[in-house]
Amino acid sequence: MQLVEEPDAFSRALDRARDAGASIGLVPTMGALHAGHRSLIERAVAARDHVAVSIFVNPLQFDRREDLDRYPRTLDADVSLCADAGVSTVFAPRAAAMFPADSATSVSVAGISARWEGASRPGHFDGVTTVVAKLFALAGPCAAYFGEKDFQQLAVVRRMATDLFLPVTIIGCPTVREPDGLALSSRNAHLSADERLAARVLWRALVAGRDAVASKEDRPGAVADTMAAVIGTEPLARLDYAAAVDAEDFTVPRSLDAARELRLLVAAVVGAVRLIDNCDARVPSVAAPRRAGRGDRSRSARAALRRDAEGSGD
Repeated sequence: MQLVEEPDAFSRALDRARDAGASIGLVPTMGALHAGHRSLIERAVAARDHVAVSIFVNPLQFDRREDLDRYPRTLDADVSLCADAGVSTVFAPRAAAMFPADSATSVSVAGISARWEGASRPGHFDGVTTVVAKLFALAGPCAAYFGEKDFQQLAVVRRMATDLFLPVTIIGCPTVREPDGLALSSRNAHLSADERLAARVLWRALVAGRDAVASKEDRPGAVADTMAAVIGTEPLARLDYAAAVDAEDFTVPRSLDAARELRLLVAAVVGAVRLIDNCDARVPSVAAPRRAGRGDRSRSARAALRRDAEGSGD
């Protein structure tokens, strides 16, 4: 495995691998790698000949300087995990290399980036798409792996890649959870013992929301209220948002069966640590759609076919 720090060296390393006939997998991260990151890496290693992992704490993604300063930097441990998992190249650039002083370009995705996380963290998604666009430009044609824990981020990156005709296949991978349901996150390291127990409330809220949908509750607001009420039972947690949304555009549908694909979202501050989570939910009335002719396929069915095609190389 090789560790490179300069953007040009990273690009050349992947070009050499591609010229030798290797397929390329890319796992963008901010480091502090845990089992969730490892699951992305292992999926990429299983499907691609040459896997690159980027480790870069992107300053543009943080709306508060103290959060940027607090983000854990564990490069030695991260490199060791990558080597053990079969990674071929680790790219760990300096901030000045990725964002020179005279940088004048940013990338923004309208619409889906404005809601939920976008509203709670102004500028966050612009920071994500700007750095990811740079990584894609350096990596060249590849498959890029992202976790579904950051589900809105996954959708924003996918929209950017589609709109800009980037030669990158975006592959979403399932959220990895602790046995009690807490989604793995680098932020969990900042939780105290009591806050760690309290953080389980996010998954309990999602399960309650999913149960409400399964019981044929068709009002998005009622499902959101159910999840919010669960968060409200935990004294150490403060709700940011709870929502039942259309997974394609992140709007709240007029009724749940109007959603092309339904996603439940929650965000809460536990102690001083802000956490997010999400899950899918199956609306009973559309669980078994009617057979469609060639000219009569639903948008949700087309979306499912697209996801299958994106994962077909894995």
